[in-house]
Amino acid sequence: MAQTGDVEYGKAGSDTSLAGRGGSELPNIPGEFSDIDFDRGVVGMARARSPDSANSQFFIMFEAGYFLNGQYTVVGKVTSGMEIVDKIKRGEGPNGSVLGEPDKMVSVVASD
Repeated sequence: MAQTGDVEYGKAGSDTSLAGRGGSELPNIPGEFSDIDFDRGVVGMARARSPDSANSQFFIMFEAGYFLNGQYTVVGKVTSGMEIVDKIKRGEGPNGSVLGEPDKMVSVVASD
């Protein structure tokens, strides 16, 4: 999976070495679990140990990860552009971290 969305430390011009810590000044989002499988392209909310700790980070599945089913909130699915997702730099460092300069989102469009 590719994980991103850190609004506190992931901003341009900030100390991005702290990116990935998550959190924001907004309250956490309560867990809302569904029967949607974590298939390739599904977007879910990242969280800490507590199911009610999702806040600013989300992840996109490169491939199915059914071990996540029923434990993380599904918020959407990539409907086009999965070939772009497939080009995201994969983590190789400790805990899957990206070594060197990470890829960045320049534009994202959400639709219903």
